[in-house]
Amino acid sequence: MSDSMCLYGQARRAFLQQENELDEMSQRLQEHSDHMGDFKICTKRLSDDVEDHREHLAVKIRTLTVAGKTLGAAHCKLEEANRLLSGENGHGRLKDLEQKLRMRQQHMITQVAHIYPVRPLDEQTPAAKRGLTSNIIKTSGAESVLPNGPQNRPLAILGLQLSKLSVKKTGYFTDKTEFQKSSTVLGYTAHAVSLIASYLNVPLWYPLRFGGSRSYILDHAPSVELSSVTSVVNSVPTSTSMKTMEFPLFFDGPETTRSSYAIFLLNKDTEQLLDYIGSESLGQRHVLANLKQLTRIIQPQQYISS
Repeated sequence: MSDSMCLYGQARRAFLQQENELDEMSQRLQEHSDHMGDFKICTKRLSDDVEDHREHLAVKIRTLTVAGKTLGAAHCKLEEANRLLSGENGHGRLKDLEQKLRMRQQHMITQVAHIYPVRPLDEQTPAAKRGLTSNIIKTSGAESVLPNGPQNRPLAILGLQLSKLSVKKTGYFTDKTEFQKSSTVLGYTAHAVSLIASYLNVPLWYPLRFGGSRSYILDHAPSVELSSVTSVVNSVPTSTSMKTMEFPLFFDGPETTRSSYAIFLLNKDTEQLLDYIGSESLGQRHVLANLKQLTRIIQPQQYISS
């Protein structure tokens, strides 16, 4: 009897141990099943995200494909345009024509500079030097000099120097020879400016009516009152009438106000030409210096290639 009880106890303990092991295995299996469920849910979400990204990428790929085709077509058009520009009738020919035009302008303006040379008095040609005594207008000072040059050397055109006028001298032009020489200087300058403007194809602000030493300059908006040379030269008069008026580029008597204003307008035309070629004026009182500056800039090779 005692042996039977002992065997029964052992069998019961073994059964309980196995039952506990089965419970533990069942619990681990349930945990693993729950984990697999969570993993399946995450996998489903990732799969959905991947599908969304795939759709977005497909849209971008289609967009890039269209953009690539458009870019390719634009590149072909650009190559065709470059081919046309570099061809016989393209940009290269235009540049060649522009350089030829500038060469022609340079040649013509160089001829003007040779016809009407503007030089310091101490650099005149031998022929001009022989006539300096009788040709130069002797005044208290020269109006056109080389600004910032050595000793501000006065300039002359064909041996004639433009004088600095003073309206206070009522008997200044009692000798007709004196004002004829001064008028000749202005005639030379006006003709040179007119020729250069025509070669550069620049319409002058103040047109010139050339008549040698009896030339005129036109002002489309003149002032009614020209009271003094100082007010004329230092400021542009207030316009009260749009009627075109002519101002003499010559001197014919003691009254020099209108002639001084004409010189002021002539210098404005010269400044306009300097501005056209990209240079600055040397000052509103330097008519001959501005003309010399104009021809000096156009004559070098840089003018053609600029």
